[in-house]
Amino acid sequence: MTQDVIFQTLGTLSGQSIGVVTLNIEKALNALTLDMVDAMQVQLTRWKSDDSIACVVLNGAGEKAFCAGGDVRAIYHASIANPNNITEEACEFFTKEYQLDYLLHQFGKPVMVWGDGIVMGGGLGLMAGGSHRIVTDRSRIAMPEVTIGLYPDVGGSYFLNRMPGKTGLFLGLTAYNMNAADALYVELGNYYLNSDEKEPLFDAMAEVMWSQDNAENHQRLSDLLIDLSKQHIATLPTSHLQQFQQQIDLLMAGDILDVHYQLSTLNTELDWLKRAQKTALAGSPISWHLIFEQAALGTELSLADCFKWELGVSVNCCSMGDFCEGVRALLIDKDRQPKWLFADVDAVDANKVTQLVTSPWAEDKHPLADFT
Repeated sequence: MTQDVIFQTLGTLSGQSIGVVTLNIEKALNALTLDMVDAMQVQLTRWKSDDSIACVVLNGAGEKAFCAGGDVRAIYHASIANPNNITEEACEFFTKEYQLDYLLHQFGKPVMVWGDGIVMGGGLGLMAGGSHRIVTDRSRIAMPEVTIGLYPDVGGSYFLNRMPGKTGLFLGLTAYNMNAADALYVELGNYYLNSDEKEPLFDAMAEVMWSQDNAENHQRLSDLLIDLSKQHIATLPTSHLQQFQQQIDLLMAGDILDVHYQLSTLNTELDWLKRAQKTALAGSPISWHLIFEQAALGTELSLADCFKWELGVSVNCCSMGDFCEGVRALLIDKDRQPKWLFADVDAVDANKVTQLVTSPWAEDKHPLADFT
């Protein structure tokens, strides 16, 4: 039986080792299952305290994806069987996924993420947790949750709100597919290599003189990646996000009804913006409201508090939002004709939004209460 996630250690000239995590469900674009999350949590926790491990690498099997999100089918089936109830399956999956993401953010040792191919949803949660995030000529990065009645979770409440101007709001509403240059612009990626350079990179990492000092190891990995990536900077594609930042900010200006009107009446010849417009306007009206609630959090909340907020909203979406219908239309029946709870953004009941963003747990009973 093939393992869904593979753990290996690579020896180096310095005597230290590199821990390598390979997501290994190529046919499912390496989407995360609960078993994969559990296995990674155990192994990464072990490596974090293992003095012989200098650095950790996350990558995906095959050439199509690093990780295309999480496996939401199990949550869907549990939620359909228990309407209007928070299910154990939803609570367990999101809790463990966020615990894994938070572990990566707090890892201490360098965590290098090979963000080649599709990086979406849950994959972006892993990538954002890395200290050294590599994008390639094949990287396609997005948060497409608006299409299934969710919102950009996995830490999106933290990193989207720290992007230039209104870019985070735009990415959440439109599920826009970022290329490498876009990802570098919004700082989801911080190094660029060609997709065929993974093996040479691993070889070069084996020759780094790693030490027992985390700060030194961060610097040595940074030095290596700067050296390898500088030859490619001139060949970077255009970043639409950077080039059209001013127009994006104008398009996203105002309250939710302003933005909906601006997107509805937008007349553009730009194909990428047409796709973004179409996706946003077809998305869940509830998701729109949640994405605006998320943007309103600003930059005040800590990463820990962002994950706590997200966990409540995510489990609520599964029990009383548009999530089940969105998953049905996109992934189960695949008719792409979702019947959202509300006809449009203007029709969404404010009480429903309040319910969705209200945590189902008392603070001391929160599943992520130990996040600090």
